[in-house]
Amino acid sequence: MSYDLLVIGGGIAGATLAGVMAREGAKVLVAERTSTFSDRVRGEALIPWGVEEARRLGIYQHLADTCGTTVRWWSTPQNRRDLFATTPSGNGFLDFYHPTMQQSLLDFAAASGADVQRPVDVIQVVPGEIPSALIRSGGVERTVFARLIVAADGRASRMRTIGGFALQRDPPCTVIAGVLHRNLAIADDAVEVFLNPGQQELAIFFPLGANRFRSYFARRHDRRVRLSGAADVYAFVQCCVASGAPAEWFDAAEVIGPLASYDGADSWVPHPYCNGIGLIGDAAAASDPTYGCGLALSLRDVRVLRDHLLADDDWRRAADAYAEEHDRYYSDIHEVHDCGVRCSSTSVRRPIRHANAPCPRPARIRAASRISLASARTRLTTRPSGADSSAKISAVRSSGGHAVQRPGEVRRLGALVRIRVRWTRSRWHRPAPDDVFLPV
Repeated sequence: MSYDLLVIGGGIAGATLAGVMAREGAKVLVAERTSTFSDRVRGEALIPWGVEEARRLGIYQHLADTCGTTVRWWSTPQNRRDLFATTPSGNGFLDFYHPTMQQSLLDFAAASGADVQRPVDVIQVVPGEIPSALIRSGGVERTVFARLIVAADGRASRMRTIGGFALQRDPPCTVIAGVLHRNLAIADDAVEVFLNPGQQELAIFFPLGANRFRSYFARRHDRRVRLSGAADVYAFVQCCVASGAPAEWFDAAEVIGPLASYDGADSWVPHPYCNGIGLIGDAAAASDPTYGCGLALSLRDVRVLRDHLLADDDWRRAADAYAEEHDRYYSDIHEVHDCGVRCSSTSVRRPIRHANAPCPRPARIRAASRISLASARTRLTTRPSGADSSAKISAVRSSGGHAVQRPGEVRRLGALVRIRVRWTRSRWHRPAPDDVFLPV
């Protein structure tokens, strides 16, 4: 059987690509491994520039109508930022429960004309002028040929390994724990963020609608143990409270999903296309979830690949052009993340990462110059006790460019860093439609 496009994986990247290409008249097959989507404790927030990508792909309204919750405010103990008023595109966050979003986009792909099949095992992929895949469905094996095979099967991509792509990884950096709550005492129109700079810990809460919230706690990878399973739910709450979240928020809260932890270090493939096989989404580059760009990057991959495929009848050349553009924008955002890590912890050292696009020191300086410490404030995280209770320990609080002295004990000056970096194909020179807005 022959198709224009075989998409392996029916998540946000794969289903969106299948839907937008089928809508343009391409014959598309989606091979999804699972029969139902499960909660993987990540991927609930589409940040403002990712919302703009969704609009450009024509899926924003579908997501908003079927599963999305629009969030206007970015809230910290020091201030509330109106995202509608302060992002270049005027977008806020679009939050959703990840499995529901996946099913919604797979339905969108099928309604657009794609052939969606699940559960399907992809046994073998053969690159070449006309690539092919051996798939098994319902106990029957068959070979599928396509002009282009695109793997969108996530950060643990099997197709990436089968296709012979070389995966690169950052050294360990953060460990992120997450759980799904119901009935937290939080408003449903704001992302709530708490930073404990002394302990290098972060708690963040995303409203998902229907009184559900995804709660995350992130810390340095070398601090304490991972949190996982029902036995660690109490410890998770205590960690969030220690980061600054009010304890009363959890008084009536219920846990309605698994508690799990995972590593936050980036992994990526230089030039994610080779000989008829391309990678998109986390299969191409899995961004550190601490910075919240994973879903937005997936949609940018889809939009860039779609645009190249529609502009060039030679799909091999078009996919190669996508891979070159992907290298540029991923390398840029990766470097920004590195600057964020250096701002938050001088003890965490990462090498310059992208093998095909090394960033020399002057470029790192240019990247750092685009980091705006828009509201650098210190939250006092520990109280003086004993003989030190009367001691006056000053902490510098930067506000509007002026340093003021505040009593209290603080181990290390920290900040909520708003990274707003304009980037496109030519590394920092031409402004993009939206900013990268990231919590550090």
